[in-house]
Amino acid sequence: MRTVIKEVKNSTLITLGILSAGMGVKGFLLSSHFIDGGVTGISMLISNVLGFPLAIAILVINLPFIVLGYRQIGKKFAIKSALAIAGLSICLAVVTYPDVTHDKLLTAVFGGFFIGAGIGLAIRGGAVLDGTEIAALLISKRSHLFKVGDVILILNVFIFLAAAFFLGVESALYSMLTYFSASKTIDFLIHGIDEYTAIIIVSTKSAEIRREITHNLKRSVTIYKGRGGFSDIEHDILYCVITRLEIGSIKNIVKEIDESAFIVTHALSDAEGGVIKKANLH
Repeated sequence: MRTVIKEVKNSTLITLGILSAGMGVKGFLLSSHFIDGGVTGISMLISNVLGFPLAIAILVINLPFIVLGYRQIGKKFAIKSALAIAGLSICLAVVTYPDVTHDKLLTAVFGGFFIGAGIGLAIRGGAVLDGTEIAALLISKRSHLFKVGDVILILNVFIFLAAAFFLGVESALYSMLTYFSASKTIDFLIHGIDEYTAIIIVSTKSAEIRREITHNLKRSVTIYKGRGGFSDIEHDILYCVITRLEIGSIKNIVKEIDESAFIVTHALSDAEGGVIKKANLH
């Protein structure tokens, strides 16, 4: 029963993602001749320059990446992604969307928002609407010089250079804004407000700070033993993984106890296992 509910939820997310991406493309970008990054951007560029039907271009250009995903990631992922991309193609061919605005800035920002929301929802549902991520993942695995983000960035540089040549510099610049808007929306949907942040606290009053964090905020804290480089004094170093909404609360607690405490925060790309969520302390 749980599996059925999970699959229904995933299918709903993918469907909403398809409709959202379709809105971004047809409701905003097409009329202004703006494009997005990735395979979607390549498809839109080809459609703009050659007059090739966009729905077919998205399907055809994504096909090799689906095959790669099948071989390298798994059958279930490939089938879901193939259905999602086919659904997007059908949506673009059949569904009628209103042309929302002719304002170029609004078109770029909100077109990117709806496309990013669509891709993010599809990823949450276990599929992709754009094969770029698959290609970037495989390239980064074969080359230690590039991370996934680096590969995507390099691919998009070439895409937007081509857009500047064929569509004009202004359209290319607005298209870059579309891509940035989409990227931020994807990040938010995948990581959400629960995006994790690591916080390191160095203080002579670490015991008191630890008690406040564990009992008031109900957060787990790891203690490292450290020594001052100049003072040579041993003291505890507190390490805690929190959501970004809790950063202010932690800092307020620390500053109330020790104004001179040293605090370092840095974003985490991922965190799992251990006590990440709030502990049930009594």
